[in-house]
Parts: sequence; C-alpha cells; structure tokens
Amino acid sequence: MVLVIGTGGAGLRAAIELAEAGVDVLAVGKRPKEDAHTALAAGGINAALATMDPEDSWQQHAADTLKESYLLADPRTVQIVTQGAARGIDDLERYGMAFAREEDGRISQRFFGAHTFRRTAFTGDYTGLEIQRTLVRRADQLGIPVLDSVYITRLLVHEGAVFGAYGFDLTNGRRYLIHADAVILAAGGHTRIWRRTSSRRDENTGDSFRLAVEAGARLRDAELVQFHPSGIIEPENAAGTLVSEAARGEGGILRNALGERFMARYDPDRMELSTRDRVALASYTEIKEGRGTAKGGVWLDVSHLPRQTIMTRLPRVYQTLLDLQMLDITREPIEIAPTAHYSMGGVWVRPEDHSTDVSGLYAIGEASSGLHGANRLGGNSLIELLVYGRLTGRAAAAYSQSLTAQPRSASAVAHARAEIDDLLTADGPENVRALQRALRNTMTEHAGVVRDEEGLRAGLAELSVIEKRMEDVGVHPDIAGYQDLAHAFDLKSAALAARATLESALERCETRGCHNRSDYPDQDPALQVNLVWSPTTGITRESIPAVPDEISSLMEREEVSTEGKLVE
Repeated sequence: MVLVIGTGGAGLRAAIELAEAGVDVLAVGKRPKEDAHTALAAGGINAALATMDPEDSWQQHAADTLKESYLLADPRTVQIVTQGAARGIDDLERYGMAFAREEDGRISQRFFGAHTFRRTAFTGDYTGLEIQRTLVRRADQLGIPVLDSVYITRLLVHEGAVFGAYGFDLTNGRRYLIHADAVILAAGGHTRIWRRTSSRRDENTGDSFRLAVEAGARLRDAELVQFHPSGIIEPENAAGTLVSEAARGEGGILRNALGERFMARYDPDRMELSTRDRVALASYTEIKEGRGTAKGGVWLDVSHLPRQTIMTRLPRVYQTLLDLQMLDITREPIEIAPTAHYSMGGVWVRPEDHSTDVSGLYAIGEASSGLHGANRLGGNSLIELLVYGRLTGRAAAAYSQSLTAQPRSASAVAHARAEIDDLLTADGPENVRALQRALRNTMTEHAGVVRDEEGLRAGLAELSVIEKRMEDVGVHPDIAGYQDLAHAFDLKSAALAARATLESALERCETRGCHNRSDYPDQDPALQVNLVWSPTTGITRESIPAVPDEISSLMEREEVSTEGKLVE
C-alpha cells in the first residue's frame, strides 16, 4: 500500500496513477478535498500544445522556464515537466475536464507573462478549481479512499526507509497508525509563516518541510519565496487574499499615500503592467520609505474604468471586496500590500522520480523543489502537479512492488505516539496562536520582500526566543475538536520552515529574482547554485547541471513583445 499525504491536485493525481496501476492507495489530508489549495489557482495551466502558435515547442517552454528561474531551476526537472505537459492535459481531458476552446474545437491558449508563445490553457478564471473537481471525480470513480480530516504528525522511518505515518483525526482525536510501503508527500509549501499570505488559515504552514526533515530528508532553496504584489490588508483574518493581477491588466493604477503613480519611478515603460517581482518590490519600497498608507499599504485604483468593464472582466475582484470589506471598487480604491504567495523551494528530490534521501519517500507539488528556481513562470505550478503526480505515482508503485518485506520499528511508533501524548498533556502558559502570530511577525519584518544581514540575524534571534517559548505551550482540545493540537503541530512546522528560510536567505548574499538583498544588490555568478539545508548538516551548495544545447539556444531569442500585456 502507498500513502499519499495531501489531497490537492498533486496528491490526487498521484493517487489516481497508483489506483490505475492496481496498487492499494490511501490519501489523507487536513482540509476538505474539494477545498484544497489547488482550487484557488485562477489563471491557467501551461503546455506547449501549439494550438494557437504552431511554432511553440516543449523546448521553448523549457527555455522560458529556465530563463525566468534566473538559472536556478534544474534543467532536468524543467525538461521532464515541459516534455510531459501535453500528456498532462490529455490526462485531464480523459478524466472529463472541459477546457475553453476555439470555435473549431482546439483548446484555447492565452499569453501569460514571460512566455514566448500562447501556451496557457484555461477554464474561465477558475482553472485550478476545475482541475481539483476533475481529479476528485476521477478518484471517486476509482474508489480511492480519501480521509480529509486526518492530521499526519510524523513519518515512520526505520534504518533510512519509510514504513508509514502516524496522526490523528481532527474531529475526535482518534489515532491513526498507517503502515505503507511508500509515502508521497504532497502537503504544500510554507507561505503561511508570513503575516500576509494568499494561503488560507492553517494551510501551507510548512508541514511537508517538517515531516520530510524529521524523517531524514533535506530542503532546497527554502529562501526562494514568491511575493504577489496585491494582497488585501483587511480584515485581518483574510489579510493577503489576492486581488487578481487582471485588475492591473485591465488598467488599474497604483498610487502611494501622496497620490503619486509611483510605478513611474520603477518601470516607466511598463508601469503597472510590469513583472510580479518588480511591482512587489516597488510597493514594498514605497511603504518602507514612508509613502505608504496608514495601514502599511498602497492604493490600487480601478474606479476610473467603466463600470461595465469591472463587472464583466473583474467580477471575482468586485465580489471579494464587497464581501470582505463592503468596498465598491467601482467607486473606491483598494488598499493592498505584497503578500507571500508561493514556495519555489521545498523538499530536495531527484528530478527523474521526485524521490528523496529517505527510501520510499517522495515529494511532489509545492512541497518539492527544482522547477521554479528564483521566479515561477505563471501557469507552471498546475502542470507540475500533473506531470510529477503521474511519474511519482508510477515510481512509488514500482518501489512498493519491489519490496519483499516491510521493515518496521516499534520505537518509531512509540516516539510518534508519545509526541502527541506529551502535547495533549501540555499545560504551559504559552498560547499556540500567540506564538504563531509572533513567528509570522518575525518573518514579515525580517525576511519579507527585501532582506539584509542585520535583519536576518535579528530574525534568527527572535526565532530562537519563540522556539524556547514553544517548550511551555498549553494545548486544550475541546468539544469542537482537536484543532488546538493541530495548531501546535503547525507551529512546530512553521518554526522549522522559518529557520530553514532565514538561514538560507542569510547564505545567499546576492539579489536574484524573488530574493532581494539590499546589502548585496547584484547577482553573484558564484551563487548560481541551489542551497540545500538540514538541521544536522546546515547549508551545502549544490551545483546545477548544464542546460542542454537544444534548450539553451532558444534562451537567446529576442524578448517577446509585451506591448499591452500583463507580465506575470
């Protein structure tokens, strides 16, 4: 049997591959499968189908991806994803997904920023939601058991090989001891450790990172985090909720508290249509230098656009702001600030099958690393789920079938059991939620859009204090369920992810893509490497393989025209 942890797009695609191969599979997650993080992805999914631009190719898709990664992506990973992308779209069609199509039946494809050709397939502005629905439906057809109220607290390992996992039910606290030949980790990234994030409460808290590291795996490029330029500030429980970049694409204007259209200072040619990282950096700079709003943001104004344009082109933005703030964007500007959006680093994996340092343990989706480098090409994350969901499912099936016996360890199980017991009886004075807030404040203050050595060292010092306070937490499950216990484990994960991020950011003494060091404003050719972190060995620098000639030759093409187009 193979265990899949995470019921988003990556986890379900892997589970489907295993079931179709005739292997017993169990998928577990800590939130309802219909509402996994994948469902939030709006824009589209990339594949060089050449339905709109016949000259497109997987090689050009690979070249665009590597160029946008600031040469930190693994060329082998990039090649596997771009070559397998068309197959990924075929799989979705086979499962019954309805893509937007041209009148002659071809799948429609649109431009996303930094793509040479139109290669982003889509379903309205809810592509991720439709992918999630399609995969849930296929999993149901195959009879795949999905437990989406189980919190996995520890992977079970014996002599360097995984043999299952331990956890509890979020509703009633029932313990789960799951024996498995292999485990596929698909439990997301770590963007929830910042104060403003596009992730919802209690998701992307670094669970994958902690589970993998405590099992003996390593992390790669934890410092490389994409910040989206437009997250709302209020209400606090929804801080970081995204205002679609379509708002800028349709003609939205950014102004500071003085009323200045500040993008003229940072990208006078592109203005609001500039790249995601450049707009985020511009907004951050305005706020940091005292030209932000009283609440620490800038203004995004679409009120000058015709009401009909807003209602037909930005309906979700209109409805979101009305629901959350009673704000009518046809009349008033939106207060926004940069928000943590996507973990481009993650668990260290091999490019061919996403296996880790631990035998039988695999990581996929936002939990893994290798595809995005220092900047993620819009639309690539959804296709990554499908390509590696299939390949890793197949690899885990072969590994499972190759085992002649499954090693087990009574002491590993006892340790996992005691870990929960100890927290359930913890009655210290420290409040878990307060510590989570302190950690998010630390990361926002010292490891946000712009970093420097002084701030990162201050962040590490604050984190050490938080880690010490974590020894005295009180955990109090109540009649409503065991969320408090889950929050305590979320905090453990967040602290580990924060340490990996701060230490790696300190090591990367350069500015490259999403990683801005104000004390090292230039790129350093010596740092065109991946930083691999573990709590036992610290940080090692890992060289990146050479780019194949058939791809590198296409990286020299003239820049694609961005006239009038939003650059993602």
